Amino acid sequence: MKQQGRLIAGFVIVLLVMISTACGANNAEQNKARTTADNSGQTSTEATDKHRVIKTLKGDISIPTDPKRVIGLSVVYPEFLYALGVTPIAVQNYHQDFPTYLKEPFKDTVKMGIAQTPNFEAILAAEPDLIIAPTWWSDKDYNQLSKIAPTVLLPQRDNWRDELRDIGDVLGKVDMAETIIIDLQTKESEAEEKLDSLVGDETVMYMMIMAKEIVIYGENIDRGSFIHKKLGLTPIKEFPQSELSLSISLEKIPEYNPDHIILQLDDESSEEVKSRYDEMINSSLWKNMTAVKKNQIYMMGGKEWFSLGMSPLADIHAIDDVVHAFENKQK
Repeated sequence: MKQQGRLIAGFVIVLLVMISTACGANNAEQNKARTTADNSGQTSTEATDKHRVIKTLKGDISIPTDPKRVIGLSVVYPEFLYALGVTPIAVQNYHQDFPTYLKEPFKDTVKMGIAQTPNFEAILAAEPDLIIAPTWWSDKDYNQLSKIAPTVLLPQRDNWRDELRDIGDVLGKVDMAETIIIDLQTKESEAEEKLDSLVGDETVMYMMIMAKEIVIYGENIDRGSFIHKKLGLTPIKEFPQSELSLSISLEKIPEYNPDHIILQLDDESSEEVKSRYDEMINSSLWKNMTAVKKNQIYMMGGKEWFSLGMSPLADIHAIDDVVHAFENKQK
């Protein structure tokens, strides 16, 4: 009987060990299953490495920690992305060709045109893992865009520096955004000092020839502010401070008569623009202006300056354009 009791006790112990082992294995499988479920729900430690949750105008959104295929809607967002080290896979574009400073890096980037309603088919085909857009441009399309990829709408800003900071925050590159801003400020200060030595207090007028009009810019609009406030070039005294820009006729140009003219064609390929430009430079009114007589006209490219005053990349390259143009006139 004692031997039988020992056998029964031994059997019970073995049975308890087996049950314990089975429970342990079952718990391990359950934990594994929970991990898998967490991964799909983007809440586990592994998922945190790949995704992060950010607060947006549309609530909390889970986005890739290191997005590889990003689309920035609106013409200027792609420039912000590239400045922050991200080459967009598709962009909205105003000109057929990219400005020179983006031509090579964007050689494989899909152009989708500038229609305010985006090309959803092209966006879907690009397979983005993140879409970033300003709310004023894309709020109406948010539901459709967010079905394609996580979509972050950013608030409207009056200063591109705040837009850059917003995008830097989304990409986890806040410090990089601040470095870009500081470096540009340094470049502006150096250019202002250089131009002061070249131009001094002589007046400068910034003009653009468009298909239907001739426009001159004051110092209180993005473009004019860049020329007159950032680079310190003296504006014409006759420009009314209450205006951002003025549309003027050819007959009115001599009334301003600056020492220097920065001149830009809105679209170099437009026959209307070329015709208006030719009419202007061949007129006696133009030929008798001080800047013309002194050969102090500085031609700037249309698409090269399209984002002037709205993007760090555009401003960086425009600074070089202006400094080189004024330097060359002194040789």
